[in-house]
Amino acid sequence: MYVIKHVPEDFVVEEISTVRPQQQGKFTYFGLLKKDYTTLEALQRTAAALHLPFKHFSCAGNKDRRAVTTQICSVYGAPNLERLKLKDISVKSIGFGDEPIHIGQLEGNRFKITIRNLDKMPNFVPRFHNLFGEQRFSTKNADIGRHIVKREFEQAARTIAELFTNIPKLQDCIAKSDWIGALRSIPRKLLLLFVHSYQSLLWNKAASVSKAEKLPIVGFGTSVHDDVTKEILREESISPRDFVIKQLPEATAEGAERAVWAEAKDLKLGNLEDDELFPGKKKVVVEFFLPKGSYATEFIQQCCQ
Repeated sequence: MYVIKHVPEDFVVEEISTVRPQQQGKFTYFGLLKKDYTTLEALQRTAAALHLPFKHFSCAGNKDRRAVTTQICSVYGAPNLERLKLKDISVKSIGFGDEPIHIGQLEGNRFKITIRNLDKMPNFVPRFHNLFGEQRFSTKNADIGRHIVKREFEQAARTIAELFTNIPKLQDCIAKSDWIGALRSIPRKLLLLFVHSYQSLLWNKAASVSKAEKLPIVGFGTSVHDDVTKEILREESISPRDFVIKQLPEATAEGAERAVWAEAKDLKLGNLEDDELFPGKKKVVVEFFLPKGSYATEFIQQCCQ
């Protein structure tokens, strides 16, 4: 079985941003280099170290934890970023802007990945199924999202409480059987992450069997015309209208459309070499670019099947 991310240095990601920093503005734009942290964890640590509210920070996309990644982020105001000293996190001011950086402000990502524990060279085919990757789902993200969409708020709150034991207000609301209050004690970004994970699961199921070139990501306002997605919605006993959550409006999620296929551009392959970390096995370094929304882990998995 192939291995990636055995060490963070095996998975190097460079964000290709569409942001163009200016000479002045309300927000400071900065490069974030991190190792073995998710983007949110790195920004939370940065905010704490600078004694700034976490809500003042934003980014264009969340990067893998088990990796070495670079990306552009923003913070409100003009804090002295150069004084920040954190292990495996570094920041560097690159300019300013009048708007915070928001999700989607990137062309894509450039990857340099070491694939280990190989017996032979993988079959690298640039065109691949554009499935959402494993990091989209974590352990129970999609399950929690399903509970929220189906108005099973107690199950959602209790499952979240199993994962996040350090949120006192969450535990207090559960003790009072205040399920909506419990969910509202969770940051909105996290609530949406759960619902988006469920949307991604539904889409992956459809894309794995459909012959369509594009499929809907089911959400508020989605028009579903293909039979595969319709059948999945019947199996789940939901409809696009269920993504309008009146009891919890902050978790309402819109629909979209996503291409079933993606292509790895600028593909460069290294030589098959002895793997120093898996004796008797081989490794190879592969470099490529993926447009935003596509997952390198899925590309590698499909090449190594």
